[in-house]
Amino acid sequence: MKQFISLVLSLFMAVFLADALFSVLDDGLILTLDVHLLSLPRALLAILCFLGALVVYVLMALTPMIPKRWFVPATLFLPAGMLATIPVSIYAYNWLQAAAWALSLVQLSLALEILFRAQGRLALRWPLVPNEKIGERGFSGRNLAGFIAANLLLLAPLTLAYLAVCLALAASHFSAGFLRLRPSGVILQARSYSRADGRRIELIPMMHVGEAGFYSQVTKSFPSNSIALLEGVTDEKRLLEHKLSYKRLADSLGLAEQHEGFMPPQASSRRADVDIDQFSPTTIELLNLITQLYSDGLDKSVLVRMVAKSSDPKVGEQLWDDLLTKRNEHLLQEIHTELSKTNTIVVPWGAMHMPGLAAEIEQSGFHVSKTRDFEAMSFRSILRRTPARKD
Repeated sequence: MKQFISLVLSLFMAVFLADALFSVLDDGLILTLDVHLLSLPRALLAILCFLGALVVYVLMALTPMIPKRWFVPATLFLPAGMLATIPVSIYAYNWLQAAAWALSLVQLSLALEILFRAQGRLALRWPLVPNEKIGERGFSGRNLAGFIAANLLLLAPLTLAYLAVCLALAASHFSAGFLRLRPSGVILQARSYSRADGRRIELIPMMHVGEAGFYSQVTKSFPSNSIALLEGVTDEKRLLEHKLSYKRLADSLGLAEQHEGFMPPQASSRRADVDIDQFSPTTIELLNLITQLYSDGLDKSVLVRMVAKSSDPKVGEQLWDDLLTKRNEHLLQEIHTELSKTNTIVVPWGAMHMPGLAAEIEQSGFHVSKTRDFEAMSFRSILRRTPARKD
């Protein structure tokens, strides 16, 4: 048994060390020369390292023979490293590659430290983890119970809490505070912008699905004698083969769709969005795959095509430009046109449009004069409705 454990740990440490070396070299080449020469072998080593870490982690639960002070950090390093880079990707994306290189150096240092502790000196003698470093006791029910308890009561809750905090930070950061996640639910902040000439613009972030009461409150908040510029891409040439609908998502959460719950006054509202024929062919093709996936259900071939298409960074940039930048530019032209006709404009558009709109509006001399929070989703209400829908 000791020889088997020694072999498994030695193989894992060999892969862990190789992965660390390739990661350091690959990240260094990318960071300094923008060369991705080692990315493929590094990816294969990362997969092997993850599988090896999983095997060792399960063995640690079954037997106390494995020295946990060395191998708990090693087996948890890859997922912990991924979690550690989330804040960097949110607040300092340009530094993400440098952060990845720093993590690779830490991984290499950890691998060399474990080998030094295991062998008494820094050498590459096989087995990398000798038999004398393996414990004597075999299976232990107490060890298994303690390991399960530590994972269920400590590691899993802390990981979920960390991810929840990161998600809340990302939502607030990328929406410039227009969308916030709170323990109670999803909060959308409407902002009123005023200018010295008496003109006013109401930016109201929206969601495609939400509480029915949320849409009613938004409608009632419209100032009198205002013009509402509504969101909604048209498809005059029928370029989309399937209709994009959020009904399935809304029904599963017990929520209302925006187009059903949000009823602004028709007399003072008009569409201010683009037509889909203004999008690039690449974006239209990707939208057709997305709508087909929703319409026909989970289809492997469609999913593979969609993932392959969206994996190209240029496709992502084009999609962002079409769905956000181009539509914002069109809307801003509509806003300036309406400002010559009315004093107050209401813009109930998606939350991700708001940062760009707000920045352009402020450059036109507007400033925030008032804010109001709306609860678009209540987590408690969703959980309360879930058992009722199952019954």
